[in-house]
Amino acid sequence: MGLILRIKRSIGAILKLFRKKNKLRIGIYGPPNAGKTTLANRILLDWVGDVMGSTSEIPHETRRARLREGVKIEVDGRTIMIDIVDTPGLATKIDFHDFLRYGLSEEEAKRRAKEATEGVIEAIKWLDDLDGVILVMDSTEDPFTQVNITIVGNIEARKLPLIIAANKIDLPNASPARIKSAFPQHTVVPISALKGLNMDTFYRVLAEKFG
Repeated sequence: MGLILRIKRSIGAILKLFRKKNKLRIGIYGPPNAGKTTLANRILLDWVGDVMGSTSEIPHETRRARLREGVKIEVDGRTIMIDIVDTPGLATKIDFHDFLRYGLSEEEAKRRAKEATEGVIEAIKWLDDLDGVILVMDSTEDPFTQVNITIVGNIEARKLPLIIAANKIDLPNASPARIKSAFPQHTVVPISALKGLNMDTFYRVLAEKFG
């Protein structure tokens, strides 16, 4: 198993060498309902006039990774071209009972739970074919979770550039400072992907970090 993983990572590294330097593949990661797809939609709306996909209050609405290629971002005279990968929500435990609370039938809840589990596996696999990661965290919640700590560890192990987007600063109980305190070694940018707050700063950091 370890040998197979090393081979996959080697192949991923080779593919990166053939990818144009001015075109980067950036993955958007985070727990369910942190605002990953909302952020992907915001980026596309701002720079392409399009959206990545639908959002929902039901966890794991995105259960398959979605790729949008060739998004051109221009900030302060700097231009970067990125492919955006909107990944399924990461979770350490997925229970179909959690979906029943949203009015889904037991059959539908079990199907969603299965697809969500497969989505987590797919999201982790994508890490080996990325040039950088935007990790979205809900700034109204405690950042010291197993999911956040695990994904940060996986990103650090792969030495991928990382930006943490402290999302939902439009909400009254938001505290981006907690996220900065939890992960002081990484760049944290407070934003509201839904309202478009502080996105100019986010794009500037994006260009500096990944450009």
